[in-house]
Order: sequence, then C-alpha cells, then structure tokens
Amino acid sequence: MTVVFACLDADTLGGVQQVTHTLAQGLAGRGHEVHVIGLHQAATPFRYVERPHYHRHVISRSPVRAQGRLARRRSDRRVRELFRAIRPGYAVMTSPSVVARLSGLLPAAFRPVGQYHGSYDHARGCWHLASIRRHYGRLDQAVFLSADDAWLFSEHALLPNAWTLPNPLAAWPEEMSSLDTPRVLGVGRLEGVKRFDRLISAFARSGAPPPWELHLIGEGAELARLRAHADREGVGDRVVFRGLVPSERMSAEYLGASVLGLTSEHEGLPVVLLESGAHGVPSVAFDVSGGVRSAGPVLVPPGDVDAFAAELGRLAGDEEERRRLGADARARAEAFRLDHVLDRWESMFAHIER
Repeated sequence: MTVVFACLDADTLGGVQQVTHTLAQGLAGRGHEVHVIGLHQAATPFRYVERPHYHRHVISRSPVRAQGRLARRRSDRRVRELFRAIRPGYAVMTSPSVVARLSGLLPAAFRPVGQYHGSYDHARGCWHLASIRRHYGRLDQAVFLSADDAWLFSEHALLPNAWTLPNPLAAWPEEMSSLDTPRVLGVGRLEGVKRFDRLISAFARSGAPPPWELHLIGEGAELARLRAHADREGVGDRVVFRGLVPSERMSAEYLGASVLGLTSEHEGLPVVLLESGAHGVPSVAFDVSGGVRSAGPVLVPPGDVDAFAAELGRLAGDEEERRRLGADARARAEAFRLDHVLDRWESMFAHIER
C-alpha cells in the first residue's frame, strides 16, 4: 500500500518529526511505498535516517509562517501535483495545522488520517481543540497517542473515529543500564515548555549528595537562563549541560544514567520515556497526559516541584528500588517496540478498508 506522511516541516529536531521518520522507515521496510512530505523547509534540517527507504519531499523552501498569498497558491499547486504523481493510498497528516492546510487539497483517492501528538489537556488550553473539532471528525480516522486521550477527544470533541496508536521505539537495546552511576538525566530542547528549570530545582531540593549530577542533553534558547538558575539553586557545579548528542550515541547516555527526569509543561507520549525505559532506567514525570501515564514513570502532580524532588531523592538513595522500577520500565517498553506499533498501524489501515 501507499502511505504519505505530511508534516508542517519534516526535518526539524522534534518529537513529531522523529516519530514520523521512524514510522516511515519501518513501513517502507515492510514493503510499502512511503512518502514523507514537509510543507515547509526546516530552518536547520536534521537527518533522522541515514539511508531512508522512503521518498522525501519539501513543498516550499520558505520557513513556516513566512508565505505570502502568491507563495501559498504556488505551494498548494505543488501539493496537488505531488499527490497526483503518487499512487493512491493513505494520507497521514501529523498535526491540526497540516489537517487544516490540506483540507480541500487531497485527491479523493487518498484516505485521510489525522494524527495529534499532544494530550487532550494541552489541546483544550490552546487553539488545537477547536481545530480538531472542526476538521478531524470528517477524516477516515483520528489518531491519538493513548487510550485515555482518545476517549477524552471522542467525548469532548465529539469524534466518532478516534483511534489509539502510540509512538514507537526506533530500536530495541540489548543492554540495560547498571543503574550505579550517580546521574540524573534530562533530554529535550532547552525551551520554556520543557521546564528544565523545574528539573534543576527538583534536583537541588532532592538531597541527592555529590557525586550525584544532573546531565541535560539538548540545545535551545534557554541555555544561559538555565545555567544561571542552576547557580542560584546552588547546584551549578553539578548540573552538566551536554549540548546536542547525535542519535546514534544516545543509547550510551541512557546506559550511563540511573534516573530520568521529565518536567515538561505538557507532553503527548514522549519518546524519551520509552527510550529510557527500554534501557531499564526508571523515570519520574509530571502526570500531564494519558501518554505519559502509559509509559509507566513514577508520577507526581503537575508542577509540584517538591513532590518531584522527593521522588528523585528516594530513587537516588535506593538502588534496589531503582532496579525494581527499571525492570518494570523495560517490560512496559516492550509494547512500544517498532514491530508492535507497525502491526497496529497496518491493523488500522485494514480497519479503514473494511
């Protein structure tokens, strides 16, 4: 079959893009014809797959939100021409923006599927919920990351077509962390929504003594502010900013960690929780979505830094508990192995055909 994934931009460093390329490579590896379309050129393109078995397309070389009316009409024409050149199949639109943009542009031969990579609570707090209500009910399928979120959307957005498909793990590690390195790990863009300031504060209040350190992997505009925040919290010498680590080296980072912390303002189903769990690393996270809950971290109320600190301190001081939770995390991560998730995608396509 033919599967087309359409993103606002397909090559930015981000969770939606990582998942899209993982799914595209996996489905192509099963013999399907797969295309990944970026409606815009990423400002700083990131290559997720070294040798893609799928086709990649960029519609407009202009960045997101930089198009005038004439450029928009040219882009719409290119979208129509590209879809006419691709064998009919499924068009998977990866966000509300893409669903709204492609409304009216898809040929009738393509079965439309809309994904949402966020949580219901996040959608409710911004324009996403209104857009999902307006557009997703008319699609063949509306896809969400967890059963909890799919139910909430079906109830509150009146969607008759909600489906659950989790994010996949790109690879399954054979090794597990020994969990004896005194290191808490945080992974993600150093941007406001990830709230690494809260993770730094929680680490400072956790009571985890030296040589315990907090290592933050990622780049972003908040770097200088976060360095200053670590100094104010009295842990500037124990918070290590690692910068961007290539994807092929991330497995070693998980193997060198004993706890993962996730303090985001909102999340759908963060791949970092799945990857850390697959490496047998327990995690602590704010309870912000059904997707986060499905990954099985130690949960604390959203925004409660003191509760987060208490859990970090408990795990730092109890190696046996880390091992127990790490084994549970790896067992739970099995459900997110790529082959299992691809099976579920193929089952959904078969359901649409019926």
